[in-house]
Amino acid sequence: MEEILKAIEEKDCKKVATLLYHRVDELGDEELKEVLEKAEKLALECGDFELYKLTVYYFHELLGIDKLSEFEKMAEEKDTFEVKFELADLYYLIGELEKSLDLYRALLEEETEKGNKENIAKIYYAMALIHEELQEYEKAIGLMEKAEEIYRELENEDEVLRIAIHKAYVLFESGETYEAKAMLAGLLPRVLDKSDLLVEIHLSFEEIFEEDENYDAALQECLYALIHARGSDYEDIAFGSLMDVLWQLFLEDDFETVYLHMDMFAKAMPELADFFEAVKAIALYKDGKIEAEEAGKAIEKVKDPRLLDLLEFLGEAEM
Repeated sequence: MEEILKAIEEKDCKKVATLLYHRVDELGDEELKEVLEKAEKLALECGDFELYKLTVYYFHELLGIDKLSEFEKMAEEKDTFEVKFELADLYYLIGELEKSLDLYRALLEEETEKGNKENIAKIYYAMALIHEELQEYEKAIGLMEKAEEIYRELENEDEVLRIAIHKAYVLFESGETYEAKAMLAGLLPRVLDKSDLLVEIHLSFEEIFEEDENYDAALQECLYALIHARGSDYEDIAFGSLMDVLWQLFLEDDFETVYLHMDMFAKAMPELADFFEAVKAIALYKDGKIEAEEAGKAIEKVKDPRLLDLLEFLGEAEM
């Protein structure tokens, strides 16, 4: 909480948004209310509508406080692309998909008349996400391709690649697994110097392998993602994907796959070696390979409260 409050005090809206996204689950209701009120005030002061959207979303989803009408009123008064685009995204986040699409369509008409190509590309991509959510994969891919085409014209290679990665993932969702793998593989050589896009590719592969219940490969992809995500905004996302795979393995009582792979993670990330040793110990205990006392000693070496919570989540770490 202190880190978020400091970022608010420093009026660093981007950092506040990032910290909220990654740390919101750590806050109790009173702490969250205090943080959101301060972040909301900062967002309005700075005219940062992305941060404002995030605060309104968390008020709605986590505290049951509805500020949507305030956002709608502001969007009507300001009548700018930025505020209306973020309002449309908020509709999407809270599940009001038709309202989101209607606003995006109105924005698309406005921005087309103005000839604002970058805004048009943003709208196409945002609409594609909604059709993906609706499992209308063909429509989603078509809109992504329209966005790609515009970004090529604008010579924005990073956005072209980012959309191509997501398009491959949508292909996988639609059942075209091998085509998706081939597309992701073709993109790999083009992003070797772009760590964020490498993380996105490896996490896409991870989900494909997890769906196939190929957990050895899924864990390998998690490792690659974690290595490339070090020190970036993607680090928590990559770590979360690893935890999802581990949780699935524990649910399936596949403890052997867990303890056989933890040394790999400990070697690659020595700063988290105690955590991975503790995960290994829990899996060994659950598989009847070691006693509870030995597992408990491994867990005691982990001091970070967040990591201890994850250990408890994975396997009754209070032993």
